[in-house]
Amino acid sequence: MERIRINSSKIRSAGYDPKSQVLEIEFSDGRLLQYRGVSPEVHRQFMAAPSPTGFFEDKIDESFPSTRLK
Repeated sequence: MERIRINSSKIRSAGYDPKSQVLEIEFSDGRLLQYRGVSPEVHRQFMAAPSPTGFFEDKIDESFPSTRLK
């Protein structure tokens, strides 16, 4: 999955597959997590958020099932 660089101190990049509704988040510490069931609208809001880390912590982290890839 292709990821886009994020301007954030904690998140390095994010990728999204709208067909499977999977969001990948690569963190600055090297962790890579996949979140399932993320709607295109939530992804759009995340990418447009003034604080990507804040949006991630408030709306994604505890709300969607995740799998650690790395």
